[in-house]
Amino acid sequence: MNLPALYFPIAACAACDHPDAALYDKRWLIVDGDNRLVTRREFPQLEAIAPRIRFGYLAIKAPGMLRMDIPLDVIEDDDSVWRVALIGGRKVSVVDEGDLAATWLADYLKAPCRLMKVHPEAGAVDWPAL
Repeated sequence: MNLPALYFPIAACAACDHPDAALYDKRWLIVDGDNRLVTRREFPQLEAIAPRIRFGYLAIKAPGMLRMDIPLDVIEDDDSVWRVALIGGRKVSVVDEGDLAATWLADYLKAPCRLMKVHPEAGAVDWPAL
């Protein structure tokens, strides 16, 4: 019996089995106030954040929260949103998804954090255990 492949659009959050999610596996991550990747060890409730690929959006749901939709393929030509995140001790170019996403995550996780997207030109990311 073949099980569906699992993809993780947001690193450390719940998996998604939709085939379209393959293109977006670990494209997003959540960072703390120091721009360091957060993991399930620090925030076990990340596992309940359920990302889905729907109609050109990353749809994010979590218990007690309204759904939030993030456009999938926005061209990051505004360098004012470019940041550097620490992923497993390495610096990776990322794009900040904005204050709305940051507020949504901070409300859910009860800690300051932001949603970042790996910059398309960042290259391969060496992901630590999440």
